[in-house]
Amino acid sequence: MLTLESFEQATEVVKKVAIETNLLYSGYFSEQTGNKVYLKPENMQVTGAYKIRGAYYKTSTLTDEERAKGLVTASAGNHAQGVAYAAKAYGCKATIVMPTTTPLMKVNRTKSYGAEVVLHGDVYDEAAAYALKLADENGYTFIHPFDDPTVATGQGTIAMEIIKELPLVDYILVPVGGGGLATGVSTLAKLLNPKIKIIAVEPAGANCLAASLEAGKPVTLPSVSTIADGTAVKTPGISIFPYLQKNIDDIITVEDDELVVAFLDMVENHKMVVENSGLLTVAALKHLNVKGKKVVSILSGGNMDIITMSSVVQHGLIQRERIFTVSTLLPDKPGELVNVASIIAREQGNVIRLDHNQFVSTNRNAAVELKITIEAFGPDHKKKIIDALAAGGYTPKEISVLM
Repeated sequence: MLTLESFEQATEVVKKVAIETNLLYSGYFSEQTGNKVYLKPENMQVTGAYKIRGAYYKTSTLTDEERAKGLVTASAGNHAQGVAYAAKAYGCKATIVMPTTTPLMKVNRTKSYGAEVVLHGDVYDEAAAYALKLADENGYTFIHPFDDPTVATGQGTIAMEIIKELPLVDYILVPVGGGGLATGVSTLAKLLNPKIKIIAVEPAGANCLAASLEAGKPVTLPSVSTIADGTAVKTPGISIFPYLQKNIDDIITVEDDELVVAFLDMVENHKMVVENSGLLTVAALKHLNVKGKKVVSILSGGNMDIITMSSVVQHGLIQRERIFTVSTLLPDKPGELVNVASIIAREQGNVIRLDHNQFVSTNRNAAVELKITIEAFGPDHKKKIIDALAAGGYTPKEISVLM
């Protein structure tokens, strides 16, 4: 079903609603990896993610009767917005089942397009089972977020744009949850140029495609655990799995900690907010064992709520050793706290938080505990501050910032 003709048709249809997101050359990631790295910023799409492509194309292929019944789907957020947007464009009802863990911003954005949102289950698979139940009970037309060749065809229009703009692309990195995006992109890319390498990227805590490719058939993970909520899927699409087997050249799994660092890299170097699932292909760049190649990383979405964003920033700064906490003992007498602060100031450290505990010892005159959270420029600067405190007689011991 995924033919060159169907991809060409989808490209024309999708143009009605989707932005053609031009590639962005990344000098920073190119220098870091020794490749020519380009970013495909689907985070800038009208709904904040690529999902509008497949959702709108699928809806366009339905009959008037199927649309009149109302649409229903399950999604962690981005497909939800795509279906809601498509339903609004076609003037039909949409019911969206979302996991209870879905970020609030994605829930509110989905509602803003006029869809009815139902929160059910902890992960996508549980939400999907409930959406299918609603479809059966109410006669709704179910729009699968990934296990549908027509939806995958719509997602594949991304590859059409990439190759049109960068005909000599060597590698395309694509994030994977259920596999719809990877199916569309890999199939069309191979149709246009079989030499293009397609690398699928999954979170290590939800690597259902890696497990399935190894087993030679779709398998279901017992559980998933990842901050990349948009790709927290237990089972890859069954109907699209043969396309993934045929067209994916390799697969990379990424740890959550790597996504945290990738978020800071994107904000600091490209001034873009990209959600954790969209950062999979950025984090995977350092795992790509090639040099001098033209590489495209698909940034699948940018729908991240403020609370998640603030948590990711904090953890990223800790990982980069730009924020750290030390504990030290000092005599409980006037001037000691000022002296510690003066040492840190001379080394250009910035004190963020102080915790002065007078009850760590029964002999307060002998020692009290001081916990200091400090902002530094990086690992070298952090070491200078710690060494200066030690030279001042305070023997600092590093502890967790989050204590």
